[in-house]
Amino acid sequence: MTSRGPSQLPTVEAPVPGGAEDALLRCADEPIAVPGAVQPHGALLAVTEPDLAVVVASANAPELFGRPVAGTSLDQLLDDSDTARLRAGLAGDLAEVNPLRVRLGGADVDLVLHRADGLLVTEWEPVLGAEQAGAAWHRRLPTTLQRLSATATLEELTAVLARDVRALTCFDRVMVYRFDAEWNGEVIAEDRRDDLEPFLGLRYPASDIPAQARALYATNWMRLIPDAGYRPVPLEPPLTPSTGRPLDLSGAILRSVSPVHLEYLANMGVVSSMSVSLIDNGKLWGLIACHHYAGPHRPSYSDRVAAEFLGRTASLLLPTLVGAGEQTGVLEVAHRQAELASAIGRTPRALAEALTEGEVTVLDLLPASGAAVRINGQLRLLGETPPADRVVPLVRALLAAGAPVTDAVSRVVPEAADLAGSASGVLAVEVVGGQEDFLAWFRPETLREITWGGNPYTSKTAQTDAGPRLSPRRSFDAWSETVRETARPWREHEVTAARSLAALLTGTAASRAEEDNRLAAALQRTLLLEQLPKVPGVALAARYLPSEEDVVGGDWYDIVPLPGGRVSIVLGDVAGHGLAAAAITAQLRHALRAHLLRAPGPAAALDGLNEVIGALLPGELATAIVAELDPATGDVVVANAGHPPVLIGTAAGAAYLHEGRGPALGLLDVADYAETRVHLGDDDRLLLFSDGLVERSADGLAAGLEDLRAAVGAGPADPQQLLDAVLGALNPPRTDDVTLLGVART
Repeated sequence: MTSRGPSQLPTVEAPVPGGAEDALLRCADEPIAVPGAVQPHGALLAVTEPDLAVVVASANAPELFGRPVAGTSLDQLLDDSDTARLRAGLAGDLAEVNPLRVRLGGADVDLVLHRADGLLVTEWEPVLGAEQAGAAWHRRLPTTLQRLSATATLEELTAVLARDVRALTCFDRVMVYRFDAEWNGEVIAEDRRDDLEPFLGLRYPASDIPAQARALYATNWMRLIPDAGYRPVPLEPPLTPSTGRPLDLSGAILRSVSPVHLEYLANMGVVSSMSVSLIDNGKLWGLIACHHYAGPHRPSYSDRVAAEFLGRTASLLLPTLVGAGEQTGVLEVAHRQAELASAIGRTPRALAEALTEGEVTVLDLLPASGAAVRINGQLRLLGETPPADRVVPLVRALLAAGAPVTDAVSRVVPEAADLAGSASGVLAVEVVGGQEDFLAWFRPETLREITWGGNPYTSKTAQTDAGPRLSPRRSFDAWSETVRETARPWREHEVTAARSLAALLTGTAASRAEEDNRLAAALQRTLLLEQLPKVPGVALAARYLPSEEDVVGGDWYDIVPLPGGRVSIVLGDVAGHGLAAAAITAQLRHALRAHLLRAPGPAAALDGLNEVIGALLPGELATAIVAELDPATGDVVVANAGHPPVLIGTAAGAAYLHEGRGPALGLLDVADYAETRVHLGDDDRLLLFSDGLVERSADGLAAGLEDLRAAVGAGPADPQQLLDAVLGALNPPRTDDVTLLGVART
């Protein structure tokens, strides 16, 4: 596969050949979850509970059991001891039972269980004939996991994963395959037999793995085809008696696969294949794809489970390593966003000038070659942009098409293909104000050469008795094309920054008469979350009571999900009130978010924020407290920069956590913040609060703190109820902002 096809210069996706549309629809409708058949390396019985009566069986089951199975029950097919172990396992989690090793006709068989369509689905796979990695490899599993966890980059992780899965399963080739935004795949890591040609770097079109197959990969982590030349074994009866439908095999390890996929494997010369899903935050990210060419190949069930475990472990590491790659530039964008927000705060009646004439302009916010600002119907252009008379129609067309963010404008607006030199990529955001206002950034065409594993446009249709269906490509020789009229893709944090800036402008443009107050409200929305995020294992509640003297104060809070399920709970207070304090607060909140995502802990994040104040905001002072919670263990790491201490409530009462408190932010050039740790039990609760809750007490600060401790000690564990109880007990005056955050585990 080293040959290259002719270089192509496509500007849009290749059209679907005539007659292929019906085939595409037929492919999408293929019942791959209910094929009505299994692969022949095992047998399947679906039984009712609790009598374990067989109601559906694969046609090869009598051969495995040495007797007819229709009309029988598992009690009759297993000996008494195996039956007893099976029934004991059914009362608990089936994942804890699998595989149940039983004896049939003097031979060992792995019995794997799951439930579907109201039935217990039992799959029987003979141990004889399965290749075993051996106990020595499994003893090395902790070392293998340590290698995975020690990787610092995505490239290192996928390379280790491919090598170790191949060592475990002995496939001729193991690849790590990553999907892009359009579900095309790319081989990003590979371990192979020395005599095989490399696939590393090759790309495969989305049509190679249809949408319904990807949906199964997202729910069923493992799929094995020991022999791609197998003949499917039908289920008898074909329809489940209780439902009148074919049995759902989406969770079955023996599920027969699409004949189109088997043809695809045959065209590649693959005799046996296995895949393990890689899932990032619930979404299919890629696959570990295993190919064998020398003949049929069936790793043992335990080895397959170990391979799946490696895939699941790598999936847990993906958010951290992918996120680390995505963090490049995040802090810079956050700083520029905060500076633009500050400029808007200083000149709320001259928004266009604030965005286009200051030291930092809207063009500086994102990596782009040009930008357009349309405020109050007036258009201003910065950098390299399309002609002024084409900008507004282009942005309107993208917004109308529901594609305001694109790296290939000509695919959305074909008549704009001639703008590739300045606007192959566009990021447009509306500014709501009745004038069809917007912000837009432009990127020029970036020529890219992509090498595919075969010409992705040569899939053909085959005529069958049921009608046309797609026939997979026969050639997988490397085929290159030059992609034009595309730009460097927009990153998620860039889109978020653009939309946040547009939201800020929207809040200020609604009413000229109340522009100051509207701007303040928009800034406040950037400091306080409109809705707390859903964090698994954590119950959260927040209250913010603004001062009656100013629309916006210096308080802010934040909830920052971290890799591995941890979460940072933040509460801060900037000295002062009003728009000036809010602008500073916006900068600190965004900067702290970026540091929390990159720093090894909350103390290091506060050190980074202190450096930001010293470098960019000299003379400003603020306090902040960060509590990093691991919901799985209840461990909490707290770092405090001059803020009131966190309060922990337990069944025995409540106590302040004074340890680890350092100086306020901006007070010292180098603060060296410390951390302290505490455990949050199942019925415990944390309270973070601003000084406005206690320091205005008529009896002084000490009395206010004691009143708060007593209220939390006697208060409920539920965070929402706890905050209601605290506010009711203390009834703070409205001469200062009051912010509270309640935290508990669920």
